Amino acid sequence: MGIIEAIILGIVQGLTEFLPISSTAHVRIVPAIFGWDDPGAAFTAVIQLGTLIAVLIYFRKDLIDAVVGWVKSIVDPGRRNTYESRMGWAIFIGTIPIVIFGTLFKHRIENDLRSLHVIASSLIGMGLLLLLAERVGTKQRDVGRVTVGDGLLVGLFQAIALIPGASRSGSTITGGLFAGFDRASAARFSFLLSVPSVFAAAIFSLKEHAHAFQGDLLVPAIVANIAALISGYAAIAFLISYLQKHGTVVFVVYRVLLGLVLFGLLFTGVLSPDQGLPTKPDISAAQK
Repeated sequence: MGIIEAIILGIVQGLTEFLPISSTAHVRIVPAIFGWDDPGAAFTAVIQLGTLIAVLIYFRKDLIDAVVGWVKSIVDPGRRNTYESRMGWAIFIGTIPIVIFGTLFKHRIENDLRSLHVIASSLIGMGLLLLLAERVGTKQRDVGRVTVGDGLLVGLFQAIALIPGASRSGSTITGGLFAGFDRASAARFSFLLSVPSVFAAAIFSLKEHAHAFQGDLLVPAIVANIAALISGYAAIAFLISYLQKHGTVVFVVYRVLLGLVLFGLLFTGVLSPDQGLPTKPDISAAQK
């Protein structure tokens, strides 16, 4: 992987990680369009460290308050009804579903589900679900009224993001809207909830594929993370500001159109479902 390719993938990762349009889909589609090899699920997970740092910087006070409130509630159960405690527990409970499903379906997520057919379907499907949440959500609650139950509900939606193309922010913002949060609060909770799972996925992938990142991928990974950090911070600031005044329909339209275009490219043969993916060995031929 060249430096220019790493910068482009980092920028794409940073911008699309927080906008509800799926970073995994774009990091998978962009190389396919340019004829590059798929960077792989491991590289995709590792460059999320850049976007994780962007969240830690932007929401540093919220995260510190949540952790402190969570710890205090364990020491003193009487503190469990504070906002900080409820947010801490909501993040903790909300992380459990994605850990369970991510562990159970790890192999399929990193291999079979990276098909462009799956990504196109997820782009459209989650886009329509986001539109439904936009239409039926009451948008009467702010993030200060978060509960542990909200953590479980939005956490279940976060697990949907394991399907490439669904989008972590897209699925969790959808869950937040279904829970009755206003758009900006749904986005804020989405970003806070992402911290433990993104950190765990990145560290796990880095550990599992450490040999690759000790070689040719080390410099591209560092460059991509820096690009993802800068573009990710800008994306967070933009989305929080945008959702205070506007709805999510523009993202729904983009997702559906991108999914349809992708299906069109697949149907016409311009792209193949496994474009750029590593070639699987022919086991049957090897056994003959």
